[in-house]
Amino acid sequence: MKTLKKNGILNSEISKVLSDLGHTDEIVIADAGLPIPSGVKKIDLALALSDPSFIHVLELVLEDMKVESVLLAEEIKTENPSQLMAIENQLVDEEEISFISHEDLKKQLCNVKAVIRTGEATPYSNIILQAGVLF
Repeated sequence: MKTLKKNGILNSEISKVLSDLGHTDEIVIADAGLPIPSGVKKIDLALALSDPSFIHVLELVLEDMKVESVLLAEEIKTENPSQLMAIENQLVDEEEISFISHEDLKKQLCNVKAVIRTGEATPYSNIILQAGVLF
């Protein structure tokens, strides 16, 4: 008889990706519209527009992942400031936040281990999370 995992993310693909991360490896949590390059692992959670939300998925991933830095699109500051505030509320002080253009963020996707696609339908709700170490 199998038992369910008691804590953390139940999605087996996300759980596997997080378990396989090494120091400085990166993953992305994305809104529904972010173009994902061919060859990059896509874990599609989108059920409908806004479901699940970007922030809910980010919150759950941050419970399971040690993050040392995050990368956001510069445009989120003016085009979606409420989402930026929600992101900042999820992060702890030790994570370094950097901003680059949305176009440069999309170019970075070729180097990530996986993209977790949400149903989020607000602009620039994309984040690159760089793995830290627990020791």
